[in-house]
Amino acid sequence: MTYMNRRTVLASAFATAAAGTPLVTGVGASAAHAAGEDDFYRSNTDLYTQLSGREGADFGRRYKRHQMLDSDLSGTSRFHRTTVMALHGGGIEIGTSELCLGIAGYDPEDLSVWTPDGGPVHDYWMFEGLLSAGNSKLHVTSKNCDDHVALSMAASSLNVLSLHGCKEEQAGAAMSVVVGGLNTAFKTYLHEALSSAGFNTIDGSTNDDLAGINRSNPCNLTMLNMGGQLEITTDLRQSLFGDYSSRAARAGSATSDADFVRFTGACRKAIARLEARADQQIL
Repeated sequence: MTYMNRRTVLASAFATAAAGTPLVTGVGASAAHAAGEDDFYRSNTDLYTQLSGREGADFGRRYKRHQMLDSDLSGTSRFHRTTVMALHGGGIEIGTSELCLGIAGYDPEDLSVWTPDGGPVHDYWMFEGLLSAGNSKLHVTSKNCDDHVALSMAASSLNVLSLHGCKEEQAGAAMSVVVGGLNTAFKTYLHEALSSAGFNTIDGSTNDDLAGINRSNPCNLTMLNMGGQLEITTDLRQSLFGDYSSRAARAGSATSDADFVRFTGACRKAIARLEARADQQIL
């Protein structure tokens, strides 16, 4: 049996595009673009342009910014604290959308407030693949994300926690989560909280591909120029849902699954610990 790597497949796909055959539903004869990491699209803008009119069918975006108001000229308003992100949600890195919502404090099934720890809700932003198959072609490498809402939310937050999915062989271990980002304190809190909750954590600094240290990565485009990132292995993501088989099944089974509650609770604990630091109170 002959196996082809992803770059070979892409080369074949580009040749098909040049011949005038659509690569993805909604894409015409214009060729897609590699981004250096075997992506079809150079950026989110490139994807939105090539898939014009396909939002809600091929892909979707969901986000929530909680209102902040300062109408008192004599007072000082605190900066926004934390935004949770899933840059490759939906069918791209399956399970990250639901985890993003759960950590932000929302039930993935109906978006109602869900905070078992009694803590606050957080802002969130997600890009989601909605294709029935082949969602990997919608992947845009984090450092190439230029969605204006995502970038503005990161830039106006002190902290970002960005959620991703990886394969076990990429992480170097099964049932694991690779903790990365440039905020070393946040990384420590995530390691400790997730480990205490029974999850195997790996230091992202041991894996350049999963480290989340690129300064153009939205997790690090915060007001403090640093943030946190989790790369969660496929088998671990599958274990966090009572039913992993479909988008609706994952959303419907998430908050009733003990492992989902433990994982999201641990992340929320790390966020709360970070937000309680003295250096977060003066801003």
